Amino acid sequence: VIETATATEGRRDTPATRAPRRVSSNASAAPIPLDAPVRNMLLPSIRKRSDNTTMPDAVLPLFPLGLVLFPRTSLPLHIFEERYKLMMNECLENGREFGVVLTVEKGIASVGCSARIDRVAKTYDDGRMDIETTGYRRFEIASLDEHQPYLSGEVSYFDDDFDLSPTPDSLIHKAIAGYYAIRALKSGEDLPDPNLNDHQISFQLAQAITDVHFRQTLLMSRTESDRIKRLAEYFPLTAARERRKEHFRTLVPRNGHARLLPSS
Repeated sequence: VIETATATEGRRDTPATRAPRRVSSNASAAPIPLDAPVRNMLLPSIRKRSDNTTMPDAVLPLFPLGLVLFPRTSLPLHIFEERYKLMMNECLENGREFGVVLTVEKGIASVGCSARIDRVAKTYDDGRMDIETTGYRRFEIASLDEHQPYLSGEVSYFDDDFDLSPTPDSLIHKAIAGYYAIRALKSGEDLPDPNLNDHQISFQLAQAITDVHFRQTLLMSRTESDRIKRLAEYFPLTAARERRKEHFRTLVPRNGHARLLPSS
């Protein structure tokens, strides 16, 4: 699990609430200062908010983590840091979203994914809580807001551009097969069954990826065909690498001699 909030009682479970896989990650909400730089990944410029004169789509509470969240995927969090207790309490009280952003080079990425709290799974006497959340929609940060104890940003929400080239079924099937190949190789990890009816199935399949930089690339991509193509190329290479690693692990206890496996 991951990071920080405060207890509110009577939070209802939603029908969409699933038992999410527990995230075993070292990605605690890093102690990002309020003047943290936003690492430009898409935007030409970033400015800090100093007044209320300009408002893109919304001012969104930001939760910097060492991971990338995708729309309609689960993220369980353990909330313990005071400023994030405050943030999550306000989200619960007002039914607000909060933004999950990747920490990069002592700053944060300019693109993230908002999350909604499905339910409070457990509360503690000291105000800590375990919550279950689901990714909702992607956003770009236009500027930072320093009026709260936690980091906030003026954001603009976005979705995919119109894609003139539909993704070939063969490529989709290759990406799906790649996901299941990776999941079979990671039998000790609790990877979920992807929702194959998701209109952006790429985000479902991307749950098998551990490389946060590649995940960020997929999050920023503006077409489903581009993401599917990247996944269809990525999964076979990753599966072959994992098979080779497992092959060497089984040989090392014997005599240290190994014959190289083919690359695919």
